[in-house]
Amino acid sequence: MKILVTGTAGFIGYHLLNYLLKRGDEVVGLDCINDYYDINVKYGRLERSGIDKEDLDYGKTIQSSKYLNYKFVQLNLEDKENMEKLFENEKFDKVCNLAAQAGVRYSLTNPDAYIQSNIVGFLNILECCRHNKIKHLAYASSSSVYGLNKSQPFSTSDDVSHPISLYAASKKSNELMAHTYSHLYDIPTTGLRFFTVYGPWGRPDMALFLFTKAILEGKSIDVFNHGEMQRDFTYVDDIVEGIVRVIDNPPKGVEEEKMNPSNSTAPYKIYNIGNNNPVKLMDFIEALEKKIGRVASKNMLPLQAGDVPSTYADVSDLIEDLDYKPETTIEEGIDKFVDWYVDFFKVKL
Repeated sequence: MKILVTGTAGFIGYHLLNYLLKRGDEVVGLDCINDYYDINVKYGRLERSGIDKEDLDYGKTIQSSKYLNYKFVQLNLEDKENMEKLFENEKFDKVCNLAAQAGVRYSLTNPDAYIQSNIVGFLNILECCRHNKIKHLAYASSSSVYGLNKSQPFSTSDDVSHPISLYAASKKSNELMAHTYSHLYDIPTTGLRFFTVYGPWGRPDMALFLFTKAILEGKSIDVFNHGEMQRDFTYVDDIVEGIVRVIDNPPKGVEEEKMNPSNSTAPYKIYNIGNNNPVKLMDFIEALEKKIGRVASKNMLPLQAGDVPSTYADVSDLIEDLDYKPETTIEEGIDKFVDWYVDFFKVKL
């Protein structure tokens, strides 16, 4: 099977890429390699998959030196002309779109980036899928779409009409756009609402990375909502296992009387993909302190604009449909992240 995976210089995309390559799929990776966070982490991921940063040239397809079944191209999703050429040349069977402008807080100060990448770019993905008979488009949505929803656990049958950040609004827009294309053009699409993914090679703007860096440098950590936060922290390997099961199982549509907000008579589906087990932020920090062997100095701060105090994923339909079973404990996941961090940045515990 030949798969386009966008965002392969990113956190989840990098891990998904490695899973697909090891099972024998042919993969073309795509990433714009922007500087939203430390670009050396992105170069490090690329290098581990056989792509040398010295070979990078916008629009140029590069053969991996490590995997015969992997090629990479640096490209912006909003570059319609080059996206069309890529699809025409490569003849993909399926697409997994993980490329996007990420971050809730960044969207408060840089809204244009979200419209270009997450709206215009996603439209180009849909159009390319439409004109190239793609058998399944799986794409990243976000738990952020639940916004002001107070009912927990968050269910894909819940109303999500009240996002509280432009990032969340852009992800909900992706779901609406995907449904339209599934309905009009019979393209199977599946949206994945990710819940606080963490693990080795994680994003430097995420809490675990920031906390680890600060503690190891002897600096204070910022703890928002005065520590009264819960997150459905999900280890990246569990996320990838779910993504692969989704890619392999395109939706077929349901009968009209069985419709709910997560499905349709069109070949369209939305899944939550999380650990199904929210963890108190202070417990998460305590597990990190135990691994590092130091107690963090904490700046207790109010809740930030655009943020929510709690997330909790109901993944019952993913379990029922695809036998999804997240298995990694917080302690195991944090241990693996810290071991990676120490090795990558050459620091000592």
